[in-house]
Amino acid sequence: MDMVMNKVGTYMLQQNASKELSSVTNEIGSFTHGIGGGKKWLVDKVKGKMQKPLPNLLKEYDLPVGLFPQDVSTYEFKEGTKQLTVNLPLACEVRYRDQSFVRFNTTITGFLEKGRMYDVEGIKTKISVIWPMVSCVTTEGTKIHLQTTVKRTTRERAPYEMLRDSIGLDKF
Repeated sequence: MDMVMNKVGTYMLQQNASKELSSVTNEIGSFTHGIGGGKKWLVDKVKGKMQKPLPNLLKEYDLPVGLFPQDVSTYEFKEGTKQLTVNLPLACEVRYRDQSFVRFNTTITGFLEKGRMYDVEGIKTKISVIWPMVSCVTTEGTKIHLQTTVKRTTRERAPYEMLRDSIGLDKF
């Protein structure tokens, strides 16, 4: 009987410890919210999986570090397929120094190559009075190109090299 009670006690202790660890992980994640991918990075580090901050990943692929807004909550990068998924707490809009505007849905996906993010979903840019979807982002020296469903826009890269705050939107 003592052996059974000991096993039951051990099992209950393990379950409670697991719940507490999960709670602490969530609290750490909440504490670091808003640090450009920091939440995901820190939580993964606590879990034993190291993932670099999003700006570092973008830099590694020769994309501007400020391509996404500063308030990215999490991101996932699948090394094998090069698929990037970026999560934001809400749909938002960013105005860059060159007076260009980009809108982001709560989830943005695409595939990374050196100097290029393609098959993009979840990003729009303003061209005159319309907001076409962005399908590809490429860089070439000091320029950044946004391929949309309407046309390809070329902009200076420098404004996209700084992390920017966003303005929340009711809908994408």
